[in-house]
Amino acid sequence: MSLPRKQETSKITPHRKFKGHTDTINGIIHLPGGQRVMTCSADGSLRVWNLESGLQIGHDWRDGDRAVFTMALSPDGTKVVTGSGDNVVRLWDIKTGKIITKWRQRELGAIRTLCWSRDGGRVLSGASDGTFREWDVKSGKHTMGPIKSGHSWVAALVYSPDMTMIATGGYSADDRYIEIWDAKTGEQVNAPKGNAGTALCLAWTADGKTLISGSSNCSIMTWNTAAWKETAILRGHTNVVNDIAISPINGCILASTSTDNTARLWNIEDEQCIGLLAQHTATQFTQKLSFSTDGKLLATGCDDFNALHTWDVSAFLREPGSNNHLSDPNVRLQAFLVSYLSMKLNTSQAGDKSLVLEVRDQ
Repeated sequence: MSLPRKQETSKITPHRKFKGHTDTINGIIHLPGGQRVMTCSADGSLRVWNLESGLQIGHDWRDGDRAVFTMALSPDGTKVVTGSGDNVVRLWDIKTGKIITKWRQRELGAIRTLCWSRDGGRVLSGASDGTFREWDVKSGKHTMGPIKSGHSWVAALVYSPDMTMIATGGYSADDRYIEIWDAKTGEQVNAPKGNAGTALCLAWTADGKTLISGSSNCSIMTWNTAAWKETAILRGHTNVVNDIAISPINGCILASTSTDNTARLWNIEDEQCIGLLAQHTATQFTQKLSFSTDGKLLATGCDDFNALHTWDVSAFLREPGSNNHLSDPNVRLQAFLVSYLSMKLNTSQAGDKSLVLEVRDQ
């Protein structure tokens, strides 16, 4: 099979590498201003990094030695909540790096996932015992729950854009990998079924019409939220999909990371893979990811000595209202190259594991 002749190209390579954590990076968020990124880790710390220099800013943020499994930034960018193995949700002040308060649940499950409400007044927490609850940020009291889900552990949860529903994801023995709940009453309203596998990550499109799940069966699935039917399966990853995120700029580009050591970009509209950011080495299991607020940088955390990488993905973006970049024939060529490289990597027994996608400058 011969590849089409490539034009002048520029490689998508890591923009910068950040090293310092001593265990797996479990969460990444970009902080307001566009100059800093924050990570949380199983080593028990939160760290803030300078995006330009790659250096850590100040000391580690710590409160005990238990692993920090998850974190989420408040809508106004002034606070962050973290969830740990000691069953405690901590609220931190971004400016001072100090804890504002702690919310302790009575159940024994470690906090595995967190989500803020759009108005910043509430926080959802999901635990390893299969329960989730909603907290009032001001009072520190839970306003809903604990609610026992059908999951043996809650791996992901997210509010719908209009705040009327909550989606949870996790493992279930009876295929209830995704459950939908009334955000006001806490009653379950649906449990869509499909060939999803354990739902490890969730993302809701801004218009509320589509829920996207990343699963243990290597696939990414899209769900119609009116009928709660599976609408598409995005295939390409060859191992567990660990995290997904939708671009904050145009809303039609999805990023994903996987234990197959890759990070990918997808066109949600036609379900095509349009970018393979890198092929990591066998020890670089990609865990979490985060878009910058302008959508131009993608940060990924992996087991490459517990490092964070940033990638310049601006070539895939267009400002809102411009022509759809994803219909460009050059991007279609990129999709073909991605499929070809994936096939070669999956069939090769001892090939080069450092392949990166080359894209044409626009």
